[in-house]
Amino acid sequence: MEKLTLQPNKEDAGRRVDAWLAANLEDVTRSAAQRLLEEGRVTCGGKPLAKNYKLTGSETLEVALPEPEPVDVTPQDIPLNVVYEDDDVIVVNKPKGLVVHPAPGHPDGTLVNALLYHCGDSLSGVGGELRPGIVHRIDRDTSGLIIAAKNDFAHQRLAAQLQDHTLARIYHCIVVGNLREDAGTVDAPIGRHPVDRKKMAVAANGRPAVTHWRVLERFQGFCYVECRLETGRTHQIRVHMAHIGHPILGDTVYGNKKPVPGLHGQCLHAVGLRFLHPRTGEAVELHCELPEEFQNQLRKLEARR
Repeated sequence: MEKLTLQPNKEDAGRRVDAWLAANLEDVTRSAAQRLLEEGRVTCGGKPLAKNYKLTGSETLEVALPEPEPVDVTPQDIPLNVVYEDDDVIVVNKPKGLVVHPAPGHPDGTLVNALLYHCGDSLSGVGGELRPGIVHRIDRDTSGLIIAAKNDFAHQRLAAQLQDHTLARIYHCIVVGNLREDAGTVDAPIGRHPVDRKKMAVAANGRPAVTHWRVLERFQGFCYVECRLETGRTHQIRVHMAHIGHPILGDTVYGNKKPVPGLHGQCLHAVGLRFLHPRTGEAVELHCELPEEFQNQLRKLEARR
């Protein structure tokens, strides 16, 4: 059981607690929030709250989340853009909108469902039932290269490369504003946002996170940037670029709340992967093209010069 302590803000005064919980707990719908309240899992000062309780904005809530129920992950015939595949690993160019693994809000239609169909029983079990073969993640609305392991031996070798940075992940993005320097590093720990549980944030008590970036091209009010991950925290590049005042174009969570016309999700693409093959030790370097809508944004910025 996971226990959370949440503190609404003054502007939340008057909101129903069930609606507020649904907006601030990851993968929790309003009906799920109501079940938590009905089961007495949401308390204030040790007293359970009713689902129609209205917040004052000054209380501290304690939420006891139950253990997730097991999910039956079934193979699904979802098209995959396979960039590289052998008996040990498979690398896929993931499109925007595709969730990597099943979660309460996305029980199927994920990359894992597609991999199970494509690979059959040839996926490692290291990631557990919900994440077979998954070595690292990419956000739902981020596109690009992701590697999965077909057996436990490969998974363990690739996971070790993540730890010692032998497995390199290269991203391209468009950020808002003009970066002063041509290159730099953001070294700032990342943890769950203290109030909005659906977001991450730079936090003193977070986990170490390091992102190296360099400007590839400058436009009026925007920069085309390459980012290399030294660590792999949830939403790391999005959080770090927003932290230094240059959120990613189209990121309505950490940047401007208004969507960008012609762009679905953030302009962030995992363009390259470099790793040592887990069995042969030979270097493997892979690249993929930018999605068409990303290229369209670059063309628009070029035309405005």
